[in-house]
Amino acid sequence: MTKEIIRIAVDGPSGAGKSTIAKKVAAGLGIDYIDTGAMYRAVAYRLLRDRVELTDESAVEKLLADTDVDLAMGEVLLNGEALGDKIRTPEVSKMASACSALPAVREKLVQLQKKMGREKSVIMDGRDIGTNVLTDAEFKFFLTASTHERAVRRYKELKEKGQDVTLEQVERDIEERDRNDSTRELNPLRKAKDAVEIDSTRLSIEEVADVILNAVTKGR
Repeated sequence: MTKEIIRIAVDGPSGAGKSTIAKKVAAGLGIDYIDTGAMYRAVAYRLLRDRVELTDESAVEKLLADTDVDLAMGEVLLNGEALGDKIRTPEVSKMASACSALPAVREKLVQLQKKMGREKSVIMDGRDIGTNVLTDAEFKFFLTASTHERAVRRYKELKEKGQDVTLEQVERDIEERDRNDSTRELNPLRKAKDAVEIDSTRLSIEEVADVILNAVTKGR
């Protein structure tokens, strides 16, 4: 008997709590969590580390050809190196948004993500999972929250990690990323027609996770 494969797509803007919620849902259902945003962050980290300009298409393609991104035991691996919090800085966040607009970067990572979705039950979060990566996912959700609330969440996260940032700076970064993600030509951030929208502004992480878990459990 073939084991049932369940694919859950979770999209939404930066700071909406997608990753934290997706991890909880994955644990509750006993399936794999694929942090697609972390995959783009890994590429962004290497672009910054190797000082490759996004305008240099040849250099970017050469870097991608020698780049492997994997997820294992909660770690993001770049060519076998566990990156940890190195990919959670504001600089990497901005570069991730910028490089994700490049067709070569998206093509490589989307190919990896689609392969994961064909082989096992997964929950993926990102910007275009329901509209591009897992278009036939059994369940799709779109998480939103006010810009200020998302900035407060990200600010607290960064401060806890010892980073010297201001709330105003974080809010500006989020607004800029929203613009970039929503207006990019290739697979922009948007809600899939068949996705359930959840506004998490006044909801806790646990409450949002419960909404998704209940929907999936009832829909299986």
